Amino acid sequence: MVWIILLLAILVLFAAGVRFISSRALRSGFAKKLYAEHKRLGRLVSLWPLALCVPLGIIAGTVGAIVAFLHIVVIWTLCDLIGFIVNKIKKRERSSRYLNGYIAVGITAVYLCAGWYFAHHVFRTDYTLHTGKTLGQESLRIALIADAHLVTTLDEDGLEDVIDRINDDEPDIVTVCGDFIDDDTSKSEMLAGCSALGGLHAKYGVYFVYGNHDKGYYDNRGYNCDEFEEALKNSGVRILCDETELINDSIYIVGRKDRSDKSRLSAQELTEKLDRSKYIVMLDHQPNDYKNEAESGADLVLSGHTHGGHIFPIGPLSLLFGANDKVYGKENRDGTEFIVTSGVSGWAIPFKTFSKSEYVIIDVVGQ
Repeated sequence: MVWIILLLAILVLFAAGVRFISSRALRSGFAKKLYAEHKRLGRLVSLWPLALCVPLGIIAGTVGAIVAFLHIVVIWTLCDLIGFIVNKIKKRERSSRYLNGYIAVGITAVYLCAGWYFAHHVFRTDYTLHTGKTLGQESLRIALIADAHLVTTLDEDGLEDVIDRINDDEPDIVTVCGDFIDDDTSKSEMLAGCSALGGLHAKYGVYFVYGNHDKGYYDNRGYNCDEFEEALKNSGVRILCDETELINDSIYIVGRKDRSDKSRLSAQELTEKLDRSKYIVMLDHQPNDYKNEAESGADLVLSGHTHGGHIFPIGPLSLLFGANDKVYGKENRDGTEFIVTSGVSGWAIPFKTFSKSEYVIIDVVGQ
């Protein structure tokens, strides 16, 4: 629902942005002169900032082009505001040379190039946690990946590179916290991605929980959920749907159904019969049930979904409207550690201007 509202807001802002940019661009020298002689042609030329986004649309898709254009609008508005304040302070008239637009376009280009880089390059993020419980070994290394959304910014080769890096880290457990595929993921891409997961080497295995995109919102992918699950299982991935698995006789892996699945059990129902003296790791794609998960006795809850905020101001807005309890990073609530990853990719938008793509390595040190 949040994404639908967001998309509608983007369309409204886009329409308003076109009008705003056109009026501002008419102040630039060549457009102003042309408008004086040929009003229609001048109006058309005044859309030059929008035209700059067309080549980006070919590379990054329609959504990417719209996002780029909206950034020009916002940054141009800020440049206008700063210029107005400076002129007031210096008590001078507005300059006839209209540089704000060119400055705004330049800043946007640099900003989005950085966003492109952080979306398409996967970093490693480390956390070290401590527990008073016995793990059956000195420490437990967990690798966390989420939100691959094959193949928005991460294709088969990129995924294999991430897997190689994770294998070099020698994890005991690998967790895949949802949205591995998307509505736009073809059958061949899905099969290749699942096959790549088969290359993961973890002492106690690879565990997967569903996200809100894995099952698909539309019936247009050429394969169904059963085929996806079969491909995962053929690669040795253990799928947990409101299920629990005990490993090394000391650690529970609890995998929750996604919040979008109305049939899912509560966190308390999943843990009520577990031995609380053992370490409990809970996988939940959406970081949206912290109170109940803390009360359930889970020691560690791993999530994705938010993409770390992805594009400003999505992250702060999701917190403001209660869509998520946390957007990124680590938090302790009543003794339960919560970690949210920004994911190895993201949905639809090929930029990350509020976060970076990452996989996570968590070292849990026990007694």
